[in-house]
Amino acid sequence: MTASGQAADFDLLVVGGGINGCGIARDAVGRGYSVCLAEMNDLASGTSSWSTKLIHGGLRYLEHYEFRLVREALSERELLWANAPHIIRPLRFVLPHQKGLRPRWMLRLGLFLYDNLGGRKLLPGTRTLNLATDPTGKPLKDGFTTGFEYSDCWVDDARLVALNARDAADRGAEINTGTQVVGLAREGDIWRATLQTREGGATRSVTARLVVNAAGPWVDRVLKGALKRNDTHNVRLVQGSHIVVRKLFDHDRAYIFQNGDGRIVFAIPYEQDFTLIGTTDRDYDGDPAKVAATEDEIVYLIEAASEYFRKPIVREDVVWTYSGVRPLFDDGASKAQEATRDYVLKLDGNGASGQAPMINIFGGKITTYRRLALSVLEMIEKSLGAKGPEWTARALLPGGDFPTTGLADLEAALAQEFAFLPRPLVARLARSYGTRTRDMLAGASSLADLGPDFGAGLYGREVAYLMDREWARHAEDVLWRRSKLGLRVSPQQAEALEAWMSERLAGLATAGAGRSKA
Repeated sequence: MTASGQAADFDLLVVGGGINGCGIARDAVGRGYSVCLAEMNDLASGTSSWSTKLIHGGLRYLEHYEFRLVREALSERELLWANAPHIIRPLRFVLPHQKGLRPRWMLRLGLFLYDNLGGRKLLPGTRTLNLATDPTGKPLKDGFTTGFEYSDCWVDDARLVALNARDAADRGAEINTGTQVVGLAREGDIWRATLQTREGGATRSVTARLVVNAAGPWVDRVLKGALKRNDTHNVRLVQGSHIVVRKLFDHDRAYIFQNGDGRIVFAIPYEQDFTLIGTTDRDYDGDPAKVAATEDEIVYLIEAASEYFRKPIVREDVVWTYSGVRPLFDDGASKAQEATRDYVLKLDGNGASGQAPMINIFGGKITTYRRLALSVLEMIEKSLGAKGPEWTARALLPGGDFPTTGLADLEAALAQEFAFLPRPLVARLARSYGTRTRDMLAGASSLADLGPDFGAGLYGREVAYLMDREWARHAEDVLWRRSKLGLRVSPQQAEALEAWMSERLAGLATAGAGRSKA
């Protein structure tokens, strides 16, 4: 019961199905709060799937004296790796020294701090490289002789979101995708929200004691709609774009390049056959749903990477581009790259005073999503009263129940258990689903048991699993978020997948209607 004596349907309504919204929903339901999450599109369909795919401290943030942010991020790397060793793995980065830019002593000092700020245990520390003899020097121009190699981690960003949502649902949260909050109003000390499905337009009303506004680039829009504050402006939208090219080097390490404008650019091994290059930083004032890499950004990344690689990159090498909008807190910084990546939380209203509370989230980064959730839960506890204790630090994400450094062993075990599968497919499934690969493949003894073949090792069995367990509804959800197989399938194969998923959804809806009538 609320102070007004009116029972709310949920303790929390979380608006937004990105990494912050799903992380908060998971933490909150695990403590005993009832949770409803509404995402207007697909999970991770906004900022959370368009990152550089890194769990990292943010080496360049040291230059902006953001030591707390870097320390917090560094302390999360090995913790997150241990909780999701199937979708997070170590990655070594090579930083070539570029004459005329940051001096060697500055790079070494920064990397010393980076090694020692975050309680590193399993990840190896920094070492100095002779690029004339080390294999990582071979793809680079002759002028680069000294480099530094350090550790961070790679992450499948969109799968991290989906697994947080899956775990939240397994613990009792209600996860609604394709569902927009079209009405939000206070009724004393509770919120009344109108939820509308994007396909079909059905609406329903729910009440909640507290709203968490984790709408990312749309956070100000939620505020304006709910609180009628047309002058609201908290978010600085910063566009970050990436390009994907055919594989530029054969080794398994990544590069971090200094650019003459003070920015840095990454070149990262990507999906076995490609190299990911990014990112840019530029202010954005358009519709976040329509953001796309501009030709200027593509050229910028090509030229920045070509300053280092022996073989110049040309426009025809680019096989895919993607772009996202980072919802940074507007701290008044003059340059987009100088705006803080730290998160800012603001509480509007107070349940104790009879006004339903709303927590608004600005900024943040994938690496610190769990810590952000902890901070939000502290605010929730003050507003609604405490329930269960903190629990996420050692809580494995679905499929991650194997040793932190045991991914190769899991792949070998799965290859033995499902000997009919091609080894590259086993590797992809293990790195996507971990131990839950066994759930997906249960009872299968041949490729014929996996259903229709949509190309690139994608079969109906996996698609059905993603529809039933991970809220996938369209081919795009499967090909570009739950996987990156969109890089490998043809337009015709994608169309066949969309048709199959649509037909399956219709069949499930018909079966559900039949059961409800019975």
